[in-house]
Amino acid sequence: MPAQPGHRSFEELVAEGAFAPTEGWDFSWFEGRATEQRPSWGYATAMAGRLGSAAAALDLQTGGGEVLDFALGRAASPPALVVATEGWAPNVAKATALLRPRGVAVVASPEDAPLPFADAAFDLVVSRHPVRPQWAEIARVLEPGGTYFAQHVGPSSVFELVEYFLGPQSEQTRRARHPDRERADAEAAGLEIVDLRSERLRMEFHDIGAVVHFLRKVVWMVPGFTVEAYEPRLRALHERIEAEGPFVAHSSRHLVDARKPRH
Repeated sequence: MPAQPGHRSFEELVAEGAFAPTEGWDFSWFEGRATEQRPSWGYATAMAGRLGSAAAALDLQTGGGEVLDFALGRAASPPALVVATEGWAPNVAKATALLRPRGVAVVASPEDAPLPFADAAFDLVVSRHPVRPQWAEIARVLEPGGTYFAQHVGPSSVFELVEYFLGPQSEQTRRARHPDRERADAEAAGLEIVDLRSERLRMEFHDIGAVVHFLRKVVWMVPGFTVEAYEPRLRALHERIEAEGPFVAHSSRHLVDARKPRH
């Protein structure tokens, strides 16, 4: 666990956030520096349950493979076939090293490219925080009766932090990823929504290093973020945290359970 940041300088904290590795979806670096409330449905554990009854499963945009590895380790009977996709080269290597011992093939595939699999290849497709769900492709690779079970990032997620750096966002931007829109897009692709749940969850950033690391790791929050470009705003936020306590934001998540009809 990192040392408590109470009496450390802006420069020290920023340097730590700037040089910490960003590969994968392991957030243990934030321990003691930032917190995020978790959704009540416990996605990784719920995924394990779904994997336990699947024959062929696909994990989209697996990151470093951490969530799939966790779920497979807890599945009662893992599927005979499990494949994962990932678009960022450092994550492809990390996920391959983690998942190959479980017999999982990691396929390098850009997030916006057609899925490199045949029609009806899987009875289960899962994903945790896909950048943009490709509903038509998900429906195509699912066999009739198959399930898409995923946790998505919802609208205006962590926008307190986004708007601190970028200023007020348009209503259109704030409503992007809205579950109502995703329901309509999924249904347009031929899927039936079985369950759709949403929650907003409290986040706290306890030091400026955590803010820097978060924005480097979740690159779509403040596109093109660098310490140099935002140094005045970072310094002002550091002083605010030192004087007032943690910076509070709220993440937005929704659980999607969809099925491809049998006919």
